[in-house]
Amino acid sequence: MLQNPTFWVLVAFVLFVAAVWRIAANTIGKALDDRAERIREEIEQAQKLREDAQAALAQYQRKQRDALKEAENIIAAAREEADRIRRRAATDLEASLRRREAQAMEKIAQAEAQAVQQVRDLAVDIAVAATERILVQNMDATRDEVLVGNAIAELPAKLH
Repeated sequence: MLQNPTFWVLVAFVLFVAAVWRIAANTIGKALDDRAERIREEIEQAQKLREDAQAALAQYQRKQRDALKEAENIIAAAREEADRIRRRAATDLEASLRRREAQAMEKIAQAEAQAVQQVRDLAVDIAVAATERILVQNMDATRDEVLVGNAIAELPAKLH
């Protein structure tokens, strides 16, 4: 068997395969270990990225909720302000209407007083004119002197 060339080819082949296997096994093992390590690191990075993405999503959702709350608060404040302005405008309008009504009533009263005064003045003018006509028609010189004398005598009493 030691002289059989096939045996030595087999031994050489086995030694060659063992040497190649030893070198290749280390290289293949190291390559597989490196590959496994890279995959594990990529998985860890992916998990970290996923966690970061979830945290960012949660943060954006909180910001959105906060923004919605703030918008609702702004809308509520605007509605309150609008109600306050509307109430104020209604109060101001009511006061303005009361003032205008009072002014109108005052103008009406003034116009009424002026009309009454004009009627009185006209009545006095008519009465004076009628009295003048009557006196002119019924007066003679003697009566005229008596009436003027009586009027002059009563004048100091009426002035005081």
